[in-house]
Amino acid sequence: MNTETIRREALSLPVQERAELAEQLLSSLDALSEAEIAQLWLLEAARRAKELDQAYAKRVSADEVRCQAQSLLK
Repeated sequence: MNTETIRREALSLPVQERAELAEQLLSSLDALSEAEIAQLWLLEAARRAKELDQAYAKRVSADEVRCQAQSLLK
């Protein structure tokens, strides 16, 4: 059974069963090993680097972020 089949079948479940399944799936993420977490962070870093390289995202200095955050807290 592939992921798409599982996704289709899960989405066809009644709302309560989908909610229970979603909760179980999300809870399973809490049980990741350190190696799995490190791998996920590497993938996220690569995704962000690609976005920067392709100009989908822009660099923002720490000072600018700090100023924006402080203005939001006022």
